[in-house]
Amino acid sequence: MYSSKDKELKFRKSSYSSSNIECVEVADLPGGAAVRDSKNPEKGHLEFPASEWAWLLGAVRAGEL
Repeated sequence: MYSSKDKELKFRKSSYSSSNIECVEVADLPGGAAVRDSKNPEKGHLEFPASEWAWLLGAVRAGEL
């Protein structure tokens, strides 16, 4: 669900997103990160604690995901 908090977050396109197919936007949070689909920002975002976000990025960089 879209939240008024989405307007406060500064989303940017993820460097791991491909050009037009799999677009993800990321915003920094004090204790982690928020992620949303750039094609459907009105659907809201998912928040990840810093430890989970670090694990996810490590897995992507290692080609595990």
